[in-house]
Amino acid sequence: MPAVPETLAVPGGSPASDAAAALLTELVANGIRDLVLSPGSRSQALALAAMELSRQGVLRVHVRIDERAAGFTALGIARESRLPVAVVCTSGTAAGNLLPATMEAFHSGIPLLLLTADRPPELRGVGANQATMQWGLFGSFVRWQADAEVPGAVVPGRLERGARADRVSEGRAAATTGVPDDGATAWPALGRRAVVAALGLSGEGVPGVAGPVHLNLPAREPLSAVTDVVAQPGPAPTRAAVEPLVLERALRTIVIAGADAGPGAEEISHQGGWPLIAEIVSGARFGRLVVHGYRELLKDESLGGRIERAVVFGHPTLSREVAGLLARDDIDVVAVRGGGEELNLNGRTMAVDGVAVADGDRDRQWLGAWMNASAARVVDLSAPAPDNDGLFSDDKEARLSAVRAELAAVRARVDREILVDAVWRATWPHDRLMFGSSRLVRVADQVLGGKKVPVHANRGLAGIDGTIATGLGIALASQAAGAAGVTRVLLGDLAFLHDVGALLLPADEPHPRIQVIVGNDGGGTIFDGLEVAASAPAEDLDRAFYTPHGADLSALATAYGWEYTQVSTRSALEQALTSPAPGPQIIEVPLER
Repeated sequence: MPAVPETLAVPGGSPASDAAAALLTELVANGIRDLVLSPGSRSQALALAAMELSRQGVLRVHVRIDERAAGFTALGIARESRLPVAVVCTSGTAAGNLLPATMEAFHSGIPLLLLTADRPPELRGVGANQATMQWGLFGSFVRWQADAEVPGAVVPGRLERGARADRVSEGRAAATTGVPDDGATAWPALGRRAVVAALGLSGEGVPGVAGPVHLNLPAREPLSAVTDVVAQPGPAPTRAAVEPLVLERALRTIVIAGADAGPGAEEISHQGGWPLIAEIVSGARFGRLVVHGYRELLKDESLGGRIERAVVFGHPTLSREVAGLLARDDIDVVAVRGGGEELNLNGRTMAVDGVAVADGDRDRQWLGAWMNASAARVVDLSAPAPDNDGLFSDDKEARLSAVRAELAAVRARVDREILVDAVWRATWPHDRLMFGSSRLVRVADQVLGGKKVPVHANRGLAGIDGTIATGLGIALASQAAGAAGVTRVLLGDLAFLHDVGALLLPADEPHPRIQVIVGNDGGGTIFDGLEVAASAPAEDLDRAFYTPHGADLSALATAYGWEYTQVSTRSALEQALTSPAPGPQIIEVPLER
């Protein structure tokens, strides 16, 4: 066995606490402003350093009991801020609970810093309590990862069992970041490198794709001690300018905006004079060139059949028609890089870092054909205007008829179309809207018009996991500087129940203005549109897919201290959405199967 150095003495502190202070100081100096923390013994040095930085006002610390909720809360903050967010947990299964948020962040290109406290290497693989193989746990879902050195040195005679020579790994996904491997794995030395990798930058600021980074942080007792923690906030590393691909105007082109596309898709559509197919989760469904009823038009041979080129922003996931178009080998597909995997459904898609439009005249005939077809497919979900003539008529029967019509309109039950329309109408640019991966997002995509609203959705893997926690993170980030606005989360009842633990908020932390709007149809009716609905026995379909639950959302709201209201009519829904929201609210909307 190799010789083992003696333990380093650190006056006034411990190696673990000093290393934790130095690492967090380095992160703050490189733009980290938010840290989500779950309690645990092994992570106590990190937790205490974070709390001290919180008291100094240089780091916002958000405490969550459940690591899965913590991971998605960090994901939501990073979604909104586009800056890396640190999430700290203890060893063992705690780290495994970060995997769902890590997978989503990887596929969506969201920067996260996973700081997992660990047992020292000699306790790995020998049956020690709360010790497992955390190093490499997140596999290819991280942009970069490092198994840090144990702070200080080992006690004489202690064996470095389980220690790895490859403490820094750049893996399949991480290789694209260009982060230099200088072999330094002391905790403080990893700070800036982790931020650079999470932002998808090389040491020179060359842009790549953002995503999660894993720092596994082993330490020996003592794990906490009094130590000085002083941080000077600094800026995050910046991206170098992108050299865009210049698109000529000769081809009949459409612009497709999927999840996380952002306003850049609308800008290119406007510059090129090209029709814009913008999913409701894209944040690009606005402007004069938005195509309504795009599913039907893509199937129209006179329109969809004549497309020669598609320019794609974000991650399209909401329609089979778009997926089918992007899989055609007779179309040139240009995809702007965003998530962890490059779009390439047809085997010949060109991935680029940015696009621009060459000078020249628009193809007015091509654009006009799309706009005319789009105008005929606009869905108007406005409530019918009152019959003022009837209401003020001298004819008694005419007045009664008009009154009955008004009462019927007021008492009409909310359906899915009215629900998504009411939420869309209530939301403005200073607000935030988060769609869960429920049936409602597909209804919204089919019927809602254009509006410049900041929209979020976890469509990297299109799962229902962590929807509430992500929305809370978005709310915390968007309201951090005292900004106005409400964050609305629109989801189904199963997505709500799947993440109900995220409703637990610390009493001593600011509670954001957030409305969680639950379309409750008593189960997973999204399966109605899948092939299983036509092939499975009714009993199996109900038990294994619809999973009816009968949960009392009002009781859950009371248990977690959220304001609750149930609405079933349009007028009540509109009032609930637009009333002042001083804190967290749950709005339940019963829906028919």
